[in-house]
Amino acid sequence: MQADFLLIGQGICGTFLSWYLQQAGYSVIVIDEQHNNTASHVAAGIINPVTGRRIVQTWLIDEVLPAAWNSYQELQAVLQVTTITQKDILDFFPTPQMKEAYAKRYAEDTSYLAPPVNTDDWKTFFNYDFGYGQITPCYLVNLPELLPAYRQYLVKQGILLDEHFDYKQLQTAPDHIRYKNITTGKIIFCDGLAAATAPFFQLLPFAPNKGEALLVRIPHLPKEFIFKKGMNLVPWQDDIFWLGSSYEWNFTDDQPSVVFRERMTAALQQWIKMPFTILEHKAAVRPATLERRPFVGFHPQHPAVGIFNGMGTKGCSLAPFFARELVAHLQHQAPIHPETDVQRFRRILSRQDL
Repeated sequence: MQADFLLIGQGICGTFLSWYLQQAGYSVIVIDEQHNNTASHVAAGIINPVTGRRIVQTWLIDEVLPAAWNSYQELQAVLQVTTITQKDILDFFPTPQMKEAYAKRYAEDTSYLAPPVNTDDWKTFFNYDFGYGQITPCYLVNLPELLPAYRQYLVKQGILLDEHFDYKQLQTAPDHIRYKNITTGKIIFCDGLAAATAPFFQLLPFAPNKGEALLVRIPHLPKEFIFKKGMNLVPWQDDIFWLGSSYEWNFTDDQPSVVFRERMTAALQQWIKMPFTILEHKAAVRPATLERRPFVGFHPQHPAVGIFNGMGTKGCSLAPFFARELVAHLQHQAPIHPETDVQRFRRILSRQDL
């Protein structure tokens, strides 16, 4: 088999990179061993333009937000499944201090914020004492349908191999790579956390963190918003909501924990005014980075070996944006954003003995 690129991984990064490579006229082969506990399969899919207690705008959001919407719309037209919808966030303030922080931010800059007309209009469904603010626009990516649909899109083309990638069978040269019976010009690792402990890029400052979520059935709760009060309650499908997530930096495994389940159950009981049923408990480890910036580009010692990884909690917004940027770099030698270009770690990666 021959192709221009071999991609490892078909999470949100591998999905968009393979898509834009093909749109640019390149041929690709994707290797992905299917697992249901990867970060892309467990994530809610929220694209939120603000973050933190001070409600600051997320990195590059003015560019990333419209680009993400357009990218998902492109895939939607091809896959014939809903890939993205606007789902604004109603942020219920857990403390008076958070209410003040929202008001201060709104007074300084109204971008992405909208105060409610009537702060009591959700009291039928929720317990809250300090009001709420609206974050708009926010988007919800339909990961449960998007990823399988795109996988079948690759399968129909005969370019998806559902198997474990074995580094021992990879041979690299400056201008090509060989893997088993595959020869390509370049290989790019889009395999999330696996890259943190594998050859080539294991010296990069990954900072993996564990996230957990519950799938909860809540009949009669409206589905036109994402609800937030120290946790996110996200419309999923039918009367099922995604509840989470945690950010654990010290963890011993990637499995669901009793502590998280009990804490989320207690918090939800205090917050909503209707019965609910827990259906499923999920967990995964995110491929975050110390700098909170992705890794994009090619190894300084092995120019045929690249990485597209480290999106952390922002994969749904950053993956389509930087996939297009990486393809533009390959096509037209356009620069990679300096805060994401893996060449910023040239000295570290050049010390690695492979």
